[in-house]
Amino acid sequence: MDPKHVKPASAAAQALGWVDEKTRAIAPVIHTATTYLRDEDNQYRSGRIYARADNPAFDQAEALLAHLELGAQAALFSSGMAAATAVFQALAPGDHVVAPKVMYWALRNWLLGFASQWGLKVELVDMADLAAIRHAMQPGRTKLVWIETPANPTWVITDIAAAAEIAHQAGARLAVDSTTASPVLTQPLALGADLVMHSATKYLNGHSDVVAGALVTARDDEVWQRIKKVRAQLGGVPGSLDAWLLLRGMRTLFVRVPAACRGAQRIAEHFTGHPRIEAVLYPGLPTAAGHAVAARQMRGGFGGMLSLRIKGGETAAIATAARVQLWQRATSLGSVESLIEHRASIEGTGSPAPADMLRLSTGIEDAGDLIADLEQALAV
Repeated sequence: MDPKHVKPASAAAQALGWVDEKTRAIAPVIHTATTYLRDEDNQYRSGRIYARADNPAFDQAEALLAHLELGAQAALFSSGMAAATAVFQALAPGDHVVAPKVMYWALRNWLLGFASQWGLKVELVDMADLAAIRHAMQPGRTKLVWIETPANPTWVITDIAAAAEIAHQAGARLAVDSTTASPVLTQPLALGADLVMHSATKYLNGHSDVVAGALVTARDDEVWQRIKKVRAQLGGVPGSLDAWLLLRGMRTLFVRVPAACRGAQRIAEHFTGHPRIEAVLYPGLPTAAGHAVAARQMRGGFGGMLSLRIKGGETAAIATAARVQLWQRATSLGSVESLIEHRASIEGTGSPAPADMLRLSTGIEDAGDLIADLEQALAV
């Protein structure tokens, strides 16, 4: 199969059409070796030295993700945090970076903690406001602009193409956390981004059984080589079985993500104006602040994530989550089962998540069943 001649869904379903050469098996082989034989003349013509940097278990998943994101190369990591922090660790102390006020909480804490102590100059801005991004740029000093869109947990939308233009004009690179959108809905590199990050634990895997991360680069350049060096030296790589499970999950990506989008859209529309709901946060609603931008840069749906602000405040929100029967009260997102959580409790002091808000990750269950479960939880 030539992946250039088929749609991305077909390329994903067949994992680029790779077949094991020895056995002709259509399921990928799991490579567990940690070290590789050196040639008699002391060379490594196989290109493999040690599994921390050269594991063949990564090859297929990386090739498929690079293909889906229209990138030059991809690299797997042990988690989304390992992937994201590798980008910042490839910078130098004193470099200025611009990041969102609303973003994945663990990375935000790392940036304001470890990264700032290490010497990066971190500035948080409202990424929905292009003027704010432009104002934050320090030409010659700003090296990286990091955006997340839709942004967890309020699903703020950033205009990727516009942010890329602003970053490049100042001599900086643009990296996009596209975990929520996945390559099914958005391809940031095609919109001008330089790097794409995924918490592969989420939609790429989609089955709540792998912790992994990934980066995709638009170019194999000196910055990309620094990032890969960080990965090899710090050892933030997944295990062989994790890489195999990740690839297995990616093969159903184009079935799972559209199903989640349809369910989330239906749920968002149903609860808009509901007497027990203060607000529905979902970019697929025409009334959402970022809807027009989302419609321009997301195709086929607006994602499976939404948040509900419950009338009655924090107490009512937590009580509502306690009464669900089909939704699962658990942290994470992007899997086949639907999850619900009170995000402010998870993030703690300083969280931008409103105290009355529940974050919902819509799975692939029947949307009517999910709505009915939320209705009974709200009815008390």
